[in-house]
Amino acid sequence: MRILLDTHAWLWMTSVPEKLSPATRALLENADHELYLSAASAWEIAIKSGLGRLRLPEPPEHYIPSRLVLTGVLTLRIDCGHAARVASLPPHHKDPFDRLLIAQAQLEHLAILTADREFEAYDIRTIAA
Repeated sequence: MRILLDTHAWLWMTSVPEKLSPATRALLENADHELYLSAASAWEIAIKSGLGRLRLPEPPEHYIPSRLVLTGVLTLRIDCGHAARVASLPPHHKDPFDRLLIAQAQLEHLAILTADREFEAYDIRTIAA
């Protein structure tokens, strides 16, 4: 299975895995699954860190790549098609980062691992974090 990690799910995975259920941790540890972090999530992390709303043990430009390597999570780039798809999404969710993740999941045929129940209103497969 190919799984896109919502920003909070990736942060929990890398820093407080006990916030994830045992079943979710087992899913993430299964080498048969491809895990992805969107560049949108990296951008969100950088913004929140810069505003002082997210504390990381090191600057985001070091934290994000080091944890991607450590966990084997792949990067999902943003392309113009992903950005344009956001315009066609129903307005169930107002967060621009989450809307981009939803668009990416739809276009790339990815499930999204999230604790955000608003994702369920969209035509995507969600996995509870």
